[in-house]
Amino acid sequence: MSTAELLKGAAELFPDEVVTQAHVRHLDLPGAAGKFALITLDNGLDHTKPTTFGPQSLANLNAAVDQVEKEASEGTIVGVGITGKPFIFAVGADLKGVELLKRHEDALAIGKGGHDVFKRLSGLAVPTFAYYNGAAMGGGVEVGLHCSYRTVSQAIPAFSLPEVFLGLVPGWGGCALLPNLIGADRAVSVIIENSLNQNKQLKGVQVYELGIADAIFEGADFLEQSLIWTASVLKGEIAVERAEIDRGEAWDQAVARGRFIADSKVHGAAPAAYRALEIIEAAKSGDLQAGFDAEDIALADLIMGGELRSGIYAFNLVQKRGKRPAGAPDKSLARPVTKVGVVGAGLMASQLALLFLRRLEVPVVLTDIDQERVDKGVGYVHAEIEKLLGKGRINQDKANRLKGLVSGVLDKAEGFADADFIIEAVFEEMGVKQQVFAEVEAVAPAHAILATNTSSLSVSEMASKLKHPERVVGFHFFNPVAILPLLEIVRGEQTDDASLATAFGVVKKLKKTAVLTKDAPAFVVNRILTRFMGEIQNVIDEGTPVATAEKAIEPLGLPMSPLVLLELVGPAIGLHVSETLNRSFPDRFTVSENLAAVVKAGKRGFYVYDSGKPELDPEVAALLKQGDTVLTEEQTRNRVLDAVAQEIGLMLEEGVVAEAQDIDLCLITGAGWPFHLGGITPYLDREGVSERVNGKPFLAQGVASVPA
Repeated sequence: MSTAELLKGAAELFPDEVVTQAHVRHLDLPGAAGKFALITLDNGLDHTKPTTFGPQSLANLNAAVDQVEKEASEGTIVGVGITGKPFIFAVGADLKGVELLKRHEDALAIGKGGHDVFKRLSGLAVPTFAYYNGAAMGGGVEVGLHCSYRTVSQAIPAFSLPEVFLGLVPGWGGCALLPNLIGADRAVSVIIENSLNQNKQLKGVQVYELGIADAIFEGADFLEQSLIWTASVLKGEIAVERAEIDRGEAWDQAVARGRFIADSKVHGAAPAAYRALEIIEAAKSGDLQAGFDAEDIALADLIMGGELRSGIYAFNLVQKRGKRPAGAPDKSLARPVTKVGVVGAGLMASQLALLFLRRLEVPVVLTDIDQERVDKGVGYVHAEIEKLLGKGRINQDKANRLKGLVSGVLDKAEGFADADFIIEAVFEEMGVKQQVFAEVEAVAPAHAILATNTSSLSVSEMASKLKHPERVVGFHFFNPVAILPLLEIVRGEQTDDASLATAFGVVKKLKKTAVLTKDAPAFVVNRILTRFMGEIQNVIDEGTPVATAEKAIEPLGLPMSPLVLLELVGPAIGLHVSETLNRSFPDRFTVSENLAAVVKAGKRGFYVYDSGKPELDPEVAALLKQGDTVLTEEQTRNRVLDAVAQEIGLMLEEGVVAEAQDIDLCLITGAGWPFHLGGITPYLDREGVSERVNGKPFLAQGVASVPA
């Protein structure tokens, strides 16, 4: 079957493909002996929309290659280049179509179709050039790898092979070509390490320094400079030299490093990284066609697997649902925010002040109980601004302006009289927070939003003694504030639409992901994590060894083990939240005597790291009082997952959030749970836990799974 026929058949499986055109134009290059053919990828949408490759898009590129292949064989062109529309080169496969595939043979056709088109570029009778003028990901990177030469814009914002992050492998040449271009170790960094590090992106300079691109030019006249450079290469005035690839022990060490990274990140729970490493390992022979064939098979296998479906589901949650929150009120009701007040000047409050300052660029004022605390909070913000200046993230003028916008006062009346949005970040105790809000209400303007950063307390109760409880809203950040995207927006019983709309408007300016939650104990993330970690603590208290309980959860591939997470959160905070939830749901949330003993002893966690790896602290081990019920890893895992599935089912019945999708979005953006789990509900469905506990799956067939 020809490539054109293969792609025509596959196109029927992608009904909603946004088709990319491949326009060919001919240019005169200085001193060149003939015309130069330039292929431009353009999907016809505005320049902020990504260009993708579905079957019809690949067919269009294939037709363009037909044309230039004929011209090259006739000697009418001296070279071929490929570039993208302004600011975007291409961002890879059309994931909307991939998630609709039902059969292994259809998935195999997609992999083979991409290979058949892209590798024609390397088979032309003239040199080929890729001009990475903007964002390039996945197949966008790979089409360039098939070319003879590559240039990259210094202004490029994002360049990556993110497939492993989503549950795939770079399947159109990435695994086979990249290590043969830049060496196995650097390829492992791009394909495995960056992907598993929350899809870390490369900038233009890094692309050049890694050796992926042969030349780098400023963004303003990137294409013009690339074409001048191309002319020099074609005339022999510039000879591109590349480092010799070490195909000895260094290659094997690179693959071993990749496996270590994969083990530390996903613990064998997701297959994509390991499949990619197998292909990289085999690529040592330099047999590219064997590598392409292996990519086809791996791609098809993974497309039909649950991890990829969960990865696409998670990606869509973050990119779509996260930007259009379910239940958000009409944004026209939102009021402007021209000044922000922060009650408290501790670490959390100071982080909040810095975020509001950077994103809103309005006056921000902190208050606290004494001048020393206020000065420390303002000093923290100033120091962080200086760090941004030192890294070149902002210039001196902006640094001076931001510093001038932040201040600290002791008198709330002085600081908050003209504030539009006031957030408290004080001690997590209801009486303290009620007193703070009473003091703020007495001095704040009537329209000001009063926001609480509580992690578990009732927003309605907090507002119950105020004259205007309708303007109180929960605004729960996750630590570290600058990194975790989630903001749980909590609607109290009397919160009005205007206050809620203003809160959502602020979230958008903060560039955070908002999820609307009911005013229920511990809201979403903390409630699920507390049930999750509480069940781990229960089996330990009953007699299961700590190591067994921890190891039981490894198949989920979570970013850290439960007890390491507890250490990060802080045992005292974990204990406080479990006590709060125990008061609300005593039948499901226990308060561990062992955890209370650890907190009372002043221990920061269960582990010590004297050997360089976590080991149970002997002092903690001496504190533990355990029963004689010892569970296996499988029994522990089933018990923990059953508890989580039960809690999620109850939360959905209670209307804590609109849908299971919001639960998953919260866990991905607020707790860093991996894309290959899809948050958690796709995994629970896939493993049969949802059916076992609740009698039905959380998601319909075809949502984060292969369509029926």
